[in-house]
This record gives sequence, C-alpha cells and structure tokens, in this order.
Amino acid sequence: QVQLVESGGGLVQAGGSLRLSCVASGRTFSNYAMGWFRQTPGKEREFVARVVRNNGITNYADSVKGRFTISRDNAKNTVYLQMNSLKPEDTAVYYCNAHRAAYDIDYWGEGTLVTVSS
Repeated sequence: QVQLVESGGGLVQAGGSLRLSCVASGRTFSNYAMGWFRQTPGKEREFVARVVRNNGITNYADSVKGRFTISRDNAKNTVYLQMNSLKPEDTAVYYCNAHRAAYDIDYWGEGTLVTVSS
C-alpha cells in the first residue's frame, strides 16, 4: 500500500500561482512514477502531468504545457506541481497518483481543491 496526502490547494486569481505537494508513505517512493490528475464535477478525471521514477523524464497535458511544472524529491518522498499563469479552466480537484508499471498498480490521494477566479 501507498498512502498519498496532497496539500497546497486554495483560491487564487487568474494569472496567479500555486504549488501543490504530495507526500507518499508506505512503499519505496522511487519505485513509482508520480503524477497529477484533475477532475471537475460531471467530467472524467484527466491527466495533468507525470514524472517517471528516477531519470526525471516528465510529460504534460497540452492544456498545461509551459505553465505547470512537475518535480519530485525522492529523499522527501514528495512530488510537486508548480502551477503558474493559472486560468479559471484550471479549477478542479487535483489528485496525486502513484503508478507502478511492473504490477499495473495505481494509488490515489484524496485530492486538493484548486479554484481560480476570473
């Protein structure tokens, strides 16, 4: 089992910034690809960004490229999502994800709400 706890959500004006954090516990953090997803009411959960286990390769949804940056600190068992130039359409509950490809296992946090006002 992996437990994930997100923090850093809140209310921000359009054009502002927030940094989300996700602390993992329970298993070897470095074995997992870490990602962020988001969801709004009535919509499917959508991919935002991912960072692979050790070599730092990242990928992003087109909608956030150039504005969001994902990073991880394996020593602190933490993954971050720096969100800049926020838009009202970024408003969502953001979920942290831990994925281990070898076993096709996913773990999820409980989410943190980000609200961007226009």
